[in-house]
Amino acid sequence: MTAPLHMMKLCVGAPGPDALAQWQRERFGDGPAQHVTRMWPRRAEELLAGGSIYWVFKGTMLARQRLLAFEERKGDDGITRCALLLDPKLVPVAAVPRRAFQGWRYLKPGDAPPDVPEHRAADTPLPPGLARELAAMGLL
Repeated sequence: MTAPLHMMKLCVGAPGPDALAQWQRERFGDGPAQHVTRMWPRRAEELLAGGSIYWVFKGTMLARQRLLAFEERKGDDGITRCALLLDPKLVPVAAVPRRAFQGWRYLKPGDAPPDVPEHRAADTPLPPGLARELAAMGLL
């Protein structure tokens, strides 16, 4: 079996993983979080075989959420979009700097950063800018 495909997306409006998790809890409760995007992934089957969405905050990839499903959503404008249904748990990952991009991008399994070890998950996270600089120097 091959490793699952992932996607990465800029997180706009939340300064870090904790703020995104809080916003999702307030909006979706304990159920799956949702993110609606304009385009439907062509490689949906590969993404749903255990893939995650990796969130980029202020130029640094810091967290991921497992992709659970894709559903059609029709907007108020009548345009059909794709809702990404996400595991409500945000998993911290090793900080990786990323340049800005639009939409989302596929992320090959070998390019996905490792999860932060459980014993470090409760550590106070570094500010995204500092994490980005340290990661760029190879110190994270």
